[in-house]
Amino acid sequence: MDDGKMEEPEFDDVLDDWFIESLKTYKDLHVFQLEVPTQVIEWTSGKTVCVAGHRPSKNEILELRLPLKLFADENKGLCAERDFKVVHGGFSDGPVRCLRHVPGTRCVVTNDGLTSDLQLWDLGGDDSDVIRRTGSIEGTRSDSQSGGGGSRIAARFSSEPNVLHGAQSSDVRLTQISSGRTLYKLASDSADPLSSLQFLSDDVFLAGCCNGSVYIADTRTSAAAAAAPQLSAPPASSGESVLWWTDATAGPSRLDPSGCRLVRLSSSGRALVSDLRSLRGAVCQAQLDVPTRRCSSDDVRVSWAPALDDCVSVSGFSAAVQIYNTSVWTAALQEAQPLFEHRGHTVSSQQSDDGVPVFVTSHVWHPERPRTLLSAASDGSVHVWDWVDQSAAS
Repeated sequence: MDDGKMEEPEFDDVLDDWFIESLKTYKDLHVFQLEVPTQVIEWTSGKTVCVAGHRPSKNEILELRLPLKLFADENKGLCAERDFKVVHGGFSDGPVRCLRHVPGTRCVVTNDGLTSDLQLWDLGGDDSDVIRRTGSIEGTRSDSQSGGGGSRIAARFSSEPNVLHGAQSSDVRLTQISSGRTLYKLASDSADPLSSLQFLSDDVFLAGCCNGSVYIADTRTSAAAAAAPQLSAPPASSGESVLWWTDATAGPSRLDPSGCRLVRLSSSGRALVSDLRSLRGAVCQAQLDVPTRRCSSDDVRVSWAPALDDCVSVSGFSAAVQIYNTSVWTAALQEAQPLFEHRGHTVSSQQSDDGVPVFVTSHVWHPERPRTLLSAASDGSVHVWDWVDQSAAS
């Protein structure tokens, strides 16, 4: 077809073929439909997640409980709860482009992607199903004046809840939620836009920049101590202008980040894995099998599996979520094929109403279940799926 859209009978055949294939490739697969697509999926417990819309006007913030059938170890067919369930909900006056749950609390922190200001929310409890806004944290003045760029957010376990946030490397700071007091500010002379913020341990965090540079810093060092953060320069490139996204594995303990590994992924599909103790070199690398498209810093996600050794997941280049096994990568750049590819969003919707092809907007791994992921797409679909490793099965 000239418009690239399949006829109804042809699409039904593709959907039927994928459904039959999925009986062998998935241990579980459940779907949910949102009224407005989400770019955020954040765990609030082992069985609940937060999602939120990102259109310019008012948006819902929802806490969803995953299908209980997913967690039934035996007699799954006898489990009545097969669907997602909305357990708490509220409204945001603007878009939600970033959302983080503060561990140990019923608080989430959001950002609208327009300024660096943060919004604070109470998720509610057993006595209320309402998510309500409780306060805000003012962003940096330079960002507010320029009107550019939303904040990245990270949170950690702490006796006094606080949040790490910033839109660029010179803005990163740790703020106490109750008082709004700045506890730490990253010592950076540059103002590189951020693609990620992530705690590697209780005190050490990573700030990944869109140009591929990475800062590693310790919040226990004060600005007065003039302790410069560790800085890794951007990976060498062939001259093309690319964006980079970064993720790190969890350290061996909440106190020791030294065993962490980093993966950096470029908008051209190049992925590099580095050891935290030697960020200059790549332990291994690969050219991923992803389509090239014009990406923004909010489009792509790359994530280490928290309970599956050496696996990373990638989304945002298309309507698929790909999983790669980095243990087979080498120091020399070579093409890599995915270990698994979730194509559920591709086949369940041909394209959006405005004719733009559907693409994955976000995905996350389950923190404890090795092969369970959630993914969301631009058509409003949300999937939770437990995939089967065919190479291990064979």
